[in-house]
Amino acid sequence: MTNDSSLDHHAYFFGYGSLVNRATHHFADAHHAQLRGWRRRWTPTTLREVAFLTVTPDEHCEIDGLIAAVPADDWAALDERERAYDRIPANHQVAHDLPHHPEIAVYSVPDRHARADSETAILLSYLDVVVQGYLTEFGEAGVARFFATTDGWDTPIIDDRAAPLYPRHQTLSASERALTDHHLARLGARLTA
Repeated sequence: MTNDSSLDHHAYFFGYGSLVNRATHHFADAHHAQLRGWRRRWTPTTLREVAFLTVTPDEHCEIDGLIAAVPADDWAALDERERAYDRIPANHQVAHDLPHHPEIAVYSVPDRHARADSETAILLSYLDVVVQGYLTEFGEAGVARFFATTDGWDTPIIDDRAAPLYPRHQTLSASERALTDHHLARLGARLTA
């Protein structure tokens, strides 16, 4: 008989942004995973002035992330927390090392929230949190894969490091900030004050 607490959970969701940074949440039962058939994208929506990080179908792509157990298998509560997103079944697209085969979903911003006016921005304090998470979980190669499997880098980036606007911002080391800056410079991303 196993003592693995993950066997108690029947429902998981795949996180591909801030969820990868364990300091931003309290989902204790989280595991490395890969999602096939999707890639990330920064997308403008009618819901707020800053861009959402979402996933869009791409049969040739695979992204790293974490799967986390849905607390008490309560999808309704998680759907409310992720109300800007639609929940999409992804069992057949997620590779993981769990000893069982739980229900797994991924959250994606639906087209109904799309914003015709693309004037929006990415918060650098949010991006820093995501990069810090990928660095911790998947190393520098994982950070490089994050940037390579994410679209929308033509979206302006607000440099709010001095006064972070992202509510779950984290303290970064100089080397962590430099890693983010390196990839943004390589992509020709546009930072604004």
